[in-house]
Amino acid sequence: MIQEDMLITGQRSLADQIFELKLRGKLAANVSEPGQFVHIRVNGQSGSVAPILRRPISICSRDRAKEEITLIFRSGGLGTDLLKEAEPGERLDVLGPLGHGFPVRDIHDMKKAVVIGGGVGVPPLYGLSAELVKKGVSVLSILGFRSAKDVFYKKEFEELGETVIMTEDGTSGIRGRVTDVLDGMDFDVAYACGPLPMLKAVQRKVSDRPLYISMEQRMGCGIGACLACVVHTTDQNDSKGYRRVCSDGPVFRAGEVELC
Repeated sequence: MIQEDMLITGQRSLADQIFELKLRGKLAANVSEPGQFVHIRVNGQSGSVAPILRRPISICSRDRAKEEITLIFRSGGLGTDLLKEAEPGERLDVLGPLGHGFPVRDIHDMKKAVVIGGGVGVPPLYGLSAELVKKGVSVLSILGFRSAKDVFYKKEFEELGETVIMTEDGTSGIRGRVTDVLDGMDFDVAYACGPLPMLKAVQRKVSDRPLYISMEQRMGCGIGACLACVVHTTDQNDSKGYRRVCSDGPVFRAGEVELC
């Protein structure tokens, strides 16, 4: 983990209130697992007050050669509304990489994986999918959005493997939710990131194979000190009884923590 003033090399709109931000700096070399995140101090614009707390954003992908990380975020709050106004050439105070991501180093005899994402839970699954493909794993991506205007990175995922787009209103892809197409699918391991109701539904569906989930949780410090993001464990014999999403996660093995 390092703290660095990273250079903004690109910013673009991907979908309704969804933005892609590219940052360059030495921090990129420290990313060890897909699914880790960074904590960004948002700069205040002229006449505006910057938020006190940093903003946690998942790392979508990392380009080691360019020393660059790509982030995707949804605007809609004070911090993210300011962040979307940041321009190339400016610098952002970034802390990271933080947390434990998806375990891909220890994959053995896994031939087919399914990644299941919902909304802004989709970005970290892109970097994960790229890593899996490099290891020779066939990846099926199931990505859920509210509507066609919310869909992003469809082409990028399709370049990695078969991709299924689900929308709640049917304006793009298949109408329904990501769990609607899981029945009967053949895969060895599953990975999911998205809102809590989606994670609960996926966990109920995928009960007979390994499943790893990345949790979205409000955070304070981002390094495990403030305990603002704790979740309870499911093991009654666990002496601690909780996990910190920011430092013990955000990725957990399904069933390790309570989804509530």
